Amino acid sequence: MNRGLIRWIALGCLTLGAGACAPRKDTAPAQQPPAQAAPEPQKENPAMAATLECVLSVPPSVRAGEPVELRFQLTNRTAQPLYVLKWRTPLEGLMGKDFEVTRDGAEVPFLGRMVKRGNPPADAYVTLAPGASVDAKVDLSQAYEMKQPGRYRIAFQGELMDVVEKQAEVPRSLEQLQSRPVSCPTVETVISAP
Repeated sequence: MNRGLIRWIALGCLTLGAGACAPRKDTAPAQQPPAQAAPEPQKENPAMAATLECVLSVPPSVRAGEPVELRFQLTNRTAQPLYVLKWRTPLEGLMGKDFEVTRDGAEVPFLGRMVKRGNPPADAYVTLAPGASVDAKVDLSQAYEMKQPGRYRIAFQGELMDVVEKQAEVPRSLEQLQSRPVSCPTVETVISAP
């Protein structure tokens, strides 16, 4: 029986000793090459978002029935060119519900068209040189119900569908698009009776 107890103690020591040789989670295994896998999509880069400045502007007042012209301006504040997909921004017109529009606090219905697409072509991107701006004007009353008098508040939904840092990566497939948040200050206009 003494001999049986010694065997169990020896087995226990071997088990505990083997655990001491196992790699720990806080250290990397020695000399193992990194696994080759498909590149992961780039995570959202807050620094990139801060490098694109967005400005909206509308006339302070408009008469009911007149166009409500919104100006959208995007400026590259980096030291390198950026390639921005125009989709879902006024840079391509009004092709979806890209703005949140309210009248006296109530949501204004979107009446415009919604567009579904395949992969973007290269000409769907605009090149923004360092320090350069691009802007576009759209008539919001063509896509939003803006006939009634009141105070209208307009906010861009806040995301660019794709921003690319290397021209060689333009265009990208839908699966590769990397959306970037962009903050545009909200604007207001008053629509008065005709």
